[in-house]
Amino acid sequence: MDETLETHLQELRRGTVVLACLQLLRTPGYGYGLLEDLERHGFATDANTLYPLLRRLEKQEYLTSEWNTDEARPRKFYRTSRAGMRLADTLTTEWAALTEAVATLTNTDQEV
Repeated sequence: MDETLETHLQELRRGTVVLACLQLLRTPGYGYGLLEDLERHGFATDANTLYPLLRRLEKQEYLTSEWNTDEARPRKFYRTSRAGMRLADTLTTEWAALTEAVATLTNTDQEV
């Protein structure tokens, strides 16, 4: 793929991963499981991108976390906080408005 195109696609996807994480983590999950969920929903994300994002969202208080030590390997579980849910709802509404706006730009029936 053309390097310039890849850069533009990466920029377009960047904010959508934040929204996807906030929505998916309404149900608690850990990093690797979240990577799989994101992939399953069409948000291919690298671990080197996801883990810093999770830490940033936690620092901003959009996520909470706790360690689960019940299994042999401890895992840090994340959950969307109330502030994160409000942010996710706002971003989802904004995404829908942007989708409609883009549709008006690509409508071939428009007068020029």
